[in-house]
Amino acid sequence: MSLNPDTQNRELKTKSSQLIDLSHTVEDGLITYKGLPAPIICDYLSREDSRSHYAEGTEFNIGKIEMVANTGTYLDSPFHRYADGKDLADLALEQVAGLEGVLVRIPAEHGRVIDAEVFAGLDVRGKAVIVHTGWARHWKTDQYFEGHSFLTEAAANVLKAGGAVLVGIDSLNIDDTHDGRRPVHTILLGADILIVEHLCNLEAIPDGCPFTFYAVPVKVKAFGTFPVRAFVEIKD
Repeated sequence: MSLNPDTQNRELKTKSSQLIDLSHTVEDGLITYKGLPAPIICDYLSREDSRSHYAEGTEFNIGKIEMVANTGTYLDSPFHRYADGKDLADLALEQVAGLEGVLVRIPAEHGRVIDAEVFAGLDVRGKAVIVHTGWARHWKTDQYFEGHSFLTEAAANVLKAGGAVLVGIDSLNIDDTHDGRRPVHTILLGADILIVEHLCNLEAIPDGCPFTFYAVPVKVKAFGTFPVRAFVEIKD
């Protein structure tokens, strides 16, 4: 049996690339950020209750979730920081899908502060800059909320000047949470540079291997932040 060209193309794409998931799982009771409520995940219509609506042997589940936008691995759009900034519905797919990626690994001995020199000389124009700190290893522990790695104001200015499209990090916050100005959010989102926080599994991306990055949120009007299924595609 011969396959049609569309099927063949899909199979070739699957065989010639690898997808690596960079997202935390959202589950009932998950605390992403201290002070924000955990999601409540339950049935709106259970399988048992659905049986009365359908033929014998047929059942469905309709789930319900109540959560704040900053849950799990999520993307910040400019509206998160600025009332007149682009919201999730305003984002172009080109800003969140198929972005050429730049991976920046921060060794443990570097310390918490990720300053401008880390990004100096990197070609980030039009790219997603993904910062691997290793902090995701503390996910779902008390340690995750204290002492996380973060970018400085100067680092944000370098990324802005360099023309980055998106900046992601695998820690609690891209900013120092003790700085109420939130300079990194302010600078990047003010320049329409998107932010993805709480990434994970960045160690699975091979060093020196080109990749494309995806972090697509639901298209919601008047909303600035939403969970994403972040992943990279690596070409063989």
